[in-house]
Amino acid sequence: MDSIDYYNKYAAKEFEETVNQDMSEIMKEFLDLLEEGDTILDLGCGSGRDSFYLYEMGYDVTPLDASKEMGKLAEIHTGLKVLQMTFEQMDFNKVFDGIWACASLLHTPKKELPDILTKIARALNKKGILYMSFKVGDFEGFRGERYFCDFTTDSITDLLRENGRFDIFKLWETDDIRSGHSDVKWLNVIVKKH
Repeated sequence: MDSIDYYNKYAAKEFEETVNQDMSEIMKEFLDLLEEGDTILDLGCGSGRDSFYLYEMGYDVTPLDASKEMGKLAEIHTGLKVLQMTFEQMDFNKVFDGIWACASLLHTPKKELPDILTKIARALNKKGILYMSFKVGDFEGFRGERYFCDFTTDSITDLLRENGRFDIFKLWETDDIRSGHSDVKWLNVIVKKH
């Protein structure tokens, strides 16, 4: 089972666990760099929680998720059409002012991330903004039925330098907002396209 199969199988459970989490404080850091009405790709939209919030805030939002079942639930929740495709299938050219990848790229193996980051850079307009988040650490592999790729400030900085398509704007760590996950730290990353 890969991570997409996991989200298809446990879509309802994942939806319930994530749909009401408040990401507004972290999202403010991202939105401060954008203008109202800007185009935003919610990359790995999951429950649609963030797509709905962004839409309500007046942004032109495109939700995308590889899981068909999560996408169905997100469409019901947001009233927006969810693009069902993997990160590898993405093929946008200078379409978005911002890309919001909250806890989604962390399921991508490290060796595949440079190609995905290149696709993301191509999808962004000039000076476009990317937000992404990962669990803090050095682990890579399966936790239960899902694949995870953790990063530290140093390892994400190295990856972004090697990729060469983004300038780091801000890196910071936060606690997990879900109850019962106090041992988990998140690495938040905001970068600007060259």
